Amino acid sequence: MTVENFVFQGLIGLSLAMYLWLVSAGLTLAFGVLGVLNFAHGSLYMVGAYLAYTLYGRLGFDFAVSVVLAVLTVGILGAVVERLLFRPMYRLDTAFQLILTFGLVLIFSDLAKLIWGGLFVIPPVPGIFQGTVPVLGRSFPVYNIFVITAGIIVALVMGLVLERTWWGKTVRAAAADREMAAALGLNISKVFVLVFAAAAMLAGLGGAFSIPVRVVDPGTGTALIVQAFIITVIGGLGNLRGAFVGSLLVGVLSAYGTLLFPVFELFIIYLLMAIVLLVKPEGLFGR
Repeated sequence: MTVENFVFQGLIGLSLAMYLWLVSAGLTLAFGVLGVLNFAHGSLYMVGAYLAYTLYGRLGFDFAVSVVLAVLTVGILGAVVERLLFRPMYRLDTAFQLILTFGLVLIFSDLAKLIWGGLFVIPPVPGIFQGTVPVLGRSFPVYNIFVITAGIIVALVMGLVLERTWWGKTVRAAAADREMAAALGLNISKVFVLVFAAAAMLAGLGGAFSIPVRVVDPGTGTALIVQAFIITVIGGLGNLRGAFVGSLLVGVLSAYGTLLFPVFELFIIYLLMAIVLLVKPEGLFGR
């Protein structure tokens, strides 16, 4: 492999990693604060993609407006799901949560087929992001650079919000000891619904960003959530820094695996997860 191909494939991996990061960040946030393993989190990614596709690809809305509306709608959907379905499940065994979320995956998938059909859909790239830039003599899409930049910005903003703001301290207090936080006067129910909505919005953002370059179909969320779970296991359940590093590892390894070992691409990712579990079962950044 030439240096040019190596760098180019690495950039492809970084752009893939940012989609994975947005999904795994929401999954990690929900688990870290609420203690919920949401297998249906990938379905929220799918809903965000379909909503952005409808607004931008069919109704002709501006791409930025479509993304914002799709993300807000998915956030509201997440709040409703948390309030009606997840809240009664918090004190139950994790197995009940997985059964519930797996049922939601089937429901969301069938609803997507009912509303949008079962065919792959993909709208054109917005005019402002069309074109390429030269990278070591090869053309790299401008939109991929935008996705990489946006993913890094989201990571920085999340870090600042959780570490430097009052709301972030409230969230961390609820995650550390919800009973003590409630005894100190924090509205835990409000914190939980806002955190779940924020986690849903991250998944919706990843889905909305994906539509100009990644096909959308009713099975999109199911395929993505598997990789997101692998990332959270590698990075450490409930650890956002681990989710970001895990996303980079999985995204870049997937890109190089597709180029060098296309038949064993998934094997490489599972092998990485197995090695991490053997060496550090709690994940790279888990405790």
